[in-house]
Amino acid sequence: MKSPKKDIINAKVMGHRGAALLAPENTLASIRAAVATGVTWVEIDVYLIAEGGLIIFHDDELSRCTNGVGVTRQALPEYVAGLDAGGYFSAEFASEKVPTLVEALECIQSLGLGLNLEIKHDESDVENIVPPVLAALDAHWKDNDKLLISSFNHGALLLCHQLDKTRHLGQLYGPIPEDWQTQLEAIQAYSLNCDYRALTQEKAQAIKGAGYQLLCYTANDMALVAQHWEWGMDTIITDDPTRFAPLL
Repeated sequence: MKSPKKDIINAKVMGHRGAALLAPENTLASIRAAVATGVTWVEIDVYLIAEGGLIIFHDDELSRCTNGVGVTRQALPEYVAGLDAGGYFSAEFASEKVPTLVEALECIQSLGLGLNLEIKHDESDVENIVPPVLAALDAHWKDNDKLLISSFNHGALLLCHQLDKTRHLGQLYGPIPEDWQTQLEAIQAYSLNCDYRALTQEKAQAIKGAGYQLLCYTANDMALVAQHWEWGMDTIITDDPTRFAPLL
């Protein structure tokens, strides 16, 4: 069992992509909608685009959540800055923009929230995204104990750990692999973050027994994860925190 780390999150409910059912996901409006529900932590995605730009966005293509087209990674910063990232959700949000990483960091801190920042990067060239993300955090994020960096990309988290061993890291999984503990040990992880549907009681108890925090995504109904709390789940990540209001 690893040495226990400080429990930085101390929250049973975390907003997913801000609060993705209440406002356009991964926008400043979504972050503000999340804080209005009473959550103290939010999860958002950071994505690398052309010219080294870092934006808050989830998809490989621009079309689902904006009026833009094309591959997100190839989009120029000035093009993304002009997109409507809220009109697809409702007319109320038609002027909402895709935030830059720095804009999101400043907004989240102004609201007093903790941040679970997911590095959204499916490729192996992690050296193109990890150092600039860490540099932005060094320059613009003040409280390391209100920050969790997570990713499905184990290589990205390995590089995070190599460059800054003070950061709290969360390894993301869909199905949890057999070598999960080896992977978590390699990055001195704070948490294992997994799809709630992939979790079993045996796996949950093993994760908790090994000394890690256990975060699950993305449930929008308390009944779906009622047993997960009994198994040891620490935090649920949800699109609508109001559906978990008794836990806020």
